[in-house]
Amino acid sequence: MRARAIAIARGQYKPKAGEPKVWFPSMKSVAETLSDKNMALIRVIAEQHPASIAELSQKTGRAASNLSRTLHRLARFGFVALERQPGNVLKPIARAVEYNIIAVAA
Repeated sequence: MRARAIAIARGQYKPKAGEPKVWFPSMKSVAETLSDKNMALIRVIAEQHPASIAELSQKTGRAASNLSRTLHRLARFGFVALERQPGNVLKPIARAVEYNIIAVAA
């Protein structure tokens, strides 16, 4: 995974259209990131378009501090984006609502 990323950055390798866009270091990381609770959170963001983490907290009943950590993790992998709004407010935006998981034994 690391060698592939370096080759892409150096321009030595160009990913093909059907290749995975997100890579996880382990199945445990996949399970933690795409838990049922987090997938439901992504759906709420996609369907209800909350204007802030505080509004998302009200819609889901989850604490804003917990949501912030979860959203930043989901943003690292590209499942959501956090768009900065006036007043230092972060607006969550769903970027990936449907996805396929491909597992390869190493």
